[in-house]
Amino acid sequence: MALYMASGADFEKMMKESTPKQQKKGMEEWNKWGKKHQKEITDMGAPLGKTIKVTKGGAEKMKNQIGGYSIVEANSHEGAAKIFADSAHFMMPGSWIEVMEIMEMPGM
Repeated sequence: MALYMASGADFEKMMKESTPKQQKKGMEEWNKWGKKHQKEITDMGAPLGKTIKVTKGGAEKMKNQIGGYSIVEANSHEGAAKIFADSAHFMMPGSWIEVMEIMEMPGM
């Protein structure tokens, strides 16, 4: 699983300041990346919205640095990370991607 990361300020700035032409170019880049890696991508994912933190004591609104996710299949953790080296996410200044292994749970 890959999480598309950037500061909340960077996400907000991009959403507020990008022109329709820039947004179209961004989608073209995402589609290009998705087609290039379509064999490895099992779930292209989606942007993520508002967050609510739930604890035993209750729930509260919060902010985090996660902007979206994708799920890929690869032979290794390092191989999965390489899939994202040319990700369109890097069009956003200050962005990064966190790639983590989804662990199997026996009996589930």
